[in-house]
Parts: sequence; C-alpha cells; structure tokens
Amino acid sequence: MNTVQSKESNQNPLVSVIVPVYMIDRYVGICIESIIHQTYPELEIILVDDGSKDRCPEILDLYASKDSRIKVIHKENGGLVSARKAGLLASSGEWVTYVDGDDWIGTQFIEKLVRAQQETDADMVCAAQTRVIFDKAVELYNALPAGLYSKEEKGAFSLSGLQSRMMSCGAFYRPGITTYVWNKLFRREVLYDAQMNVDEKISIGEDAAVTYPALLKCNFVAVTENTEYHYRQREDSMLKQSEGFAAEAGKLRSLLEYLLVWERQVKKELGEVAVRNLHIPEQITDYVLSICIMRSGGRLPEDDYSTFDKAYYGKRVVIYSAGTFGQQLVNRFRETGHCRVVGWIDDDYWEYRRCCMNVDPVEAVETMDFDYVLVASVSEDFGKEAADRLAGHGVTPRRILTVTVPNAMERRGDLVRRFLYGNHSHA
Repeated sequence: MNTVQSKESNQNPLVSVIVPVYMIDRYVGICIESIIHQTYPELEIILVDDGSKDRCPEILDLYASKDSRIKVIHKENGGLVSARKAGLLASSGEWVTYVDGDDWIGTQFIEKLVRAQQETDADMVCAAQTRVIFDKAVELYNALPAGLYSKEEKGAFSLSGLQSRMMSCGAFYRPGITTYVWNKLFRREVLYDAQMNVDEKISIGEDAAVTYPALLKCNFVAVTENTEYHYRQREDSMLKQSEGFAAEAGKLRSLLEYLLVWERQVKKELGEVAVRNLHIPEQITDYVLSICIMRSGGRLPEDDYSTFDKAYYGKRVVIYSAGTFGQQLVNRFRETGHCRVVGWIDDDYWEYRRCCMNVDPVEAVETMDFDYVLVASVSEDFGKEAADRLAGHGVTPRRILTVTVPNAMERRGDLVRRFLYGNHSHA
C-alpha cells in the first residue's frame, strides 16, 4: 500500500474525516466502506448521526465495532451545520475533510489530498469532483486552474487573484472555487472558526459560508484536478420543492446577512482597501443573486421583473434544463399561467424521466410548436453552449432567451434586495 511521505519526516499527519448522517441508511454503508478502504492510513473517522429515525444509528454503531478508527456521535436533529460542528468539535486531526453520508470517495482520494498539501505546504487543498446521476458520471473542475496559489507569488499563482475570484469568477455566474466543503482538505486552524461561526439557521449556501471565509485565512492554497470525490445526485434531491419562493427567500436572507457580517469582519481585519481589491462585496452580491434567480425562476411578479427578455410574456415557451432553475420556471408558469409551457428539454432527459418528470431530449425541439426557448441557467458559458445546440436543431438566435443581469454592481445589489426583501425593504 502506498502512503504519503512528508518532505520533512516519515510521519503521516492525522486526518479527521467528518461524515454527517441523516436518514440515508440506503447509502451510508457505501460511504463508510469507501473511507475505511482509503490508501492513506492515518485517519480518524467521525460519523455524526443527526437524529436519524431510520437504521443509520445501528449501521454507524456496527461499523464502529469493526474499526477502531471510527467514532460515532448520536445527537438530536439540528441540521447539516449543527452536525458538522459536532464532528469538528469531536475531531483531533491536524487536517480535516468532510464526506457527505450519501456520497463516496475513491480509494486514493485522501492520499492525493495529503500529497498535494505536503508538496506545496498549502493551508487548504481544493479538489475537483465527479457528479453521479444514476449510472452517469461527469467530472467537474474548479474554474480557476490547478496549481499553487501563494501570497509570495514566486513560482505560483497569486493567492489574492484566487481570493478576488473565489466566489465569482468573471462572467455571471460561475464560482472560481466550488462552494463545497466536501472536496477539500483544511488545515484545522484555518477551518475551525469558519465552521464554528456559521449560523445554524442557514440551510441554503451553508458550504459557501465556510469555504470562502476559510480561503481568506490561507497563505497557500493548492487547487488540484483530483476527481475521486463522487457526489451522488439522488432522485429526491433532483426533484425540487415547489412551495414558492417566499420560503426560500427567508433562508437566503439568513445566508446574505451572515455573509455581510463576515464582510464587515474582514474589513476590520484587512482594511477597506484590501476588501475592495478582493471584490468581496461584489462576489457576495453575484453569489447570492445567482441563487435568487435559480430558486425563484428568475421572476419578480410583483414588480414585473424577469431575468429573461420580456418578449416571452404570454407566449408559448420551451424550457431548456430541468435542474433547480428549470423546475422553478415550469412550476411558476403552471401556477400563474403567465405563459404556456409547450416543451421541456434537457441533455440528461432520461435521468429526469426516471424521476417521473416529463422531459424530452434536446432534439425534440424540432417537432415542437413554440415562440421562445428559455435557457434555465445562470451560467453564461452554458447559455452559449445551449444556443449552439439549439441552432443545430434549427432554432434561430432571436427565439433563444438566456439570463441577463445588470452590468452595474449597484443595480445587481438592488436586485438582490428586491428578491429577498421586496421593493420597500432593505438589507
């Protein structure tokens, strides 16, 4: 078995692996097996049962009886943030990583993280991921290139360059570094306050509320193309709630208000000039606005705002993409009759059909009678790719509508407030 050798010693540092678990007895065994069979030997495995009512508590205790590296915490249900805090408090490793209990990792995932850290002396290692939907696996990478990002900027990328694009990287919208805590290795002192300070009320964006404050504490960050983290897109997570945006807005307000407090703290620690140079306020605005658009379907009916050109109002439309944004669009149009949805298409249509969603392949657009196609994505890059795909099936550019947001950051901030607080209130 290969093990990591430190440049300074033959010892391997202890890595604490924190696994929050809630009502996933169908998957958690696969997750634990993938951790205990890691090629990296020095592991402390913290399994946090967040008040599961299924067989998860029994399964965790069974595994603990088989492997001395495993410690189980049973607690009342408090949500994902609460479970991660409990795991971190119980951990003792110099390094910490997370694995969600319904995901799994390749056998060398942690070894590769540690090797990258020891080769670069990084305070945080950011990996890529493999998204798994049923039988399909897609490798996904960070927008910023792999390499070492350093304050010293000698033989490395600029750390300030990473930090100024970590939440929002150029075109609206794509993060420079993915929000997730589970495909990263954290130096404990970098992670601790970032995780423990997060408000447990936050249930949308809870990963971002940890990852980005932690990144700002680093002197060195390693970005790698390690794709051995397998993120399972479960059927129940593919199907989004359709209760309306009001409930979502309340959760998003908690996230925004937390990030604004963090921004003020950073300003005190680093100074206003540094915060301005790192574009922290603008990054927060873009990040939260992207979620507002996806979760709302991009519409504010009360003041007649749409992130699409209003030419589609009252017309026959086809929705391209069946993710969160696409589902919200379909649900809102069905509720309001604002326009008539005559088709729904997605490159992964068959996966959504397995969830009993009436989605067709992209080529089906050739047989549909419609006025406009709305591309339900906040990614400018995806919008361009979708337009090219549609053009190949005879859809002219004037009939393809993609998301647009104001260029002026002040107007984007105003839009966030309108989504979350309405026309007459302010954050």
